[in-house]
Amino acid sequence: MAPIPLLMGLPGHTEWLIILLIILLLFGGKKLPELARSIGKAVTEFKGGLKDVEKEVKEEMDDSGKEDKSKS
Repeated sequence: MAPIPLLMGLPGHTEWLIILLIILLLFGGKKLPELARSIGKAVTEFKGGLKDVEKEVKEEMDDSGKEDKSKS
């Protein structure tokens, strides 16, 4: 079985340039910094939430492991 290339279908340099130009036309030069800031805040909040969930899952797994040892 042949391996499936992971990068198949991702935009290249030319496509990214066209996408950026379209965004610039849609939002204008004055709105782009505000848009970038809001995207950055959203990514930061998402990463923080992801870390919280990972921490909770790890704590639950540790707690369930302790309960299993205490029962035996």
